[in-house]
Formats: sequence, C-alpha cells, structure tokens
Amino acid sequence: MIEHTVTFRLTHASGSPEEAEFLQTASGLSEIPGVQNFRIQRQTSEKHPHGFRISMIFSTQEEYDSYCGNPLHTGFVEERWLKEVSDFQEADFVEL
Repeated sequence: MIEHTVTFRLTHASGSPEEAEFLQTASGLSEIPGVQNFRIQRQTSEKHPHGFRISMIFSTQEEYDSYCGNPLHTGFVEERWLKEVSDFQEADFVEL
C-alpha cells in the first residue's frame, strides 16, 4: 500500500471563489481508478507554510503509476496545478 500525499500553498486568497474552485476541481482526482481514501484537508497550524494537503492511498505500485500517467491527473497538473500552486511538497509512504 502506498500513501501519496502533497501539501501545498495556493496563489489564491484564503476563502476566495478561486480557492474553492481549485479545490473542487482537485477533488475530481478521486475518480481516477485505483484512488482510495482520497482527502483534501485544510492546515490549521501556523507552524506549516502550506495551507492544504491532498492524500490518497493506492493498493499497488502499478495503481500509483497508472494514476500518475492518467490524463485526468496530467491535465490537472498542466492546466491548474502549475499555474495556481505557489509551493508544495510531495511525499509517498509505505508501511514498515
């Protein structure tokens, strides 16, 4: 099992319609085959510079690889992520 997680900061003002629309569009990634336990969360601590986290689980490396190459994912990255995310950190975890 792989937990894919990314924390990020948007270029949009907090609470703006643009922020809400970006997050709504991002939620569509949950429809990609293999995605489980998809979550978008808002950061509440001032200790972390990123305002949001997206996380999801994949049962296998093949499902994760398929997600990464899925046109819905690659299109989102090209059309929205690269233009509207000012900073991010991505991490992928497996159980010990």
